[in-house]
Amino acid sequence: MHAGGVRILVVEDERRLAEVLKDGLEQEGFAVDLAGDGREGLWLSAENPYDVIVLDVMLPRLNGYAVCERLRADGIWTPILMLTAKDGVHDEAEALDTGADDFLSKPFSYTVLLARLRALVRRGLRERPAVIAVGDLRVDPAGLRCSRGDTAIALTPKEFAILHCLARRAGEVVTKSELLSHAWDFAYDGDSNIVEVYVSALRRKIDKPFGRASLVTVRGAGYRLEA
Repeated sequence: MHAGGVRILVVEDERRLAEVLKDGLEQEGFAVDLAGDGREGLWLSAENPYDVIVLDVMLPRLNGYAVCERLRADGIWTPILMLTAKDGVHDEAEALDTGADDFLSKPFSYTVLLARLRALVRRGLRERPAVIAVGDLRVDPAGLRCSRGDTAIALTPKEFAILHCLARRAGEVVTKSELLSHAWDFAYDGDSNIVEVYVSALRRKIDKPFGRASLVTVRGAGYRLEA
């Protein structure tokens, strides 16, 4: 496959590895940008139309899982190849669960990396995600819409981000810190009780008018969205 015109973002804090990847990929004809931390990678990914993103998991300021999840929550479906630090089932599963298209464990073969990148470029942008249904509650991540039955529910961006996180893990307990990480800026260092405020607002919108109690507080653990 001819690489001309293909633009790749490499988000990797190990400077030597990042430079080696950049040099090698540029020799293959790719255009390559580098980001040295998660915050920079998130910003560049949102600002530029990349064909594929190589994203390390262990990054300063914001880890790769959080970067990936934020991009997907914001409707950015650029193919992502996640680089995991160790060959473990948990890391691979989390990479895919947060929205990555493929993963590769370090240390990796450059030849395999190149083959995976070419496959992702051929595949192109993934389809927009399906609407998430939790009982008769429907959450549309691509359209940023929510409804209960035939009734549309107006949510603020923060309310939607929290509901989306809960809906993706419906039936599971999601901690307050996980909701903070998903819905707030990575530099947020305010009161974590802000989550409770938004959860209460969500209940007033998605449950109370419909006589439901789907958004449950699990004392000492977090919150769970039930069908």
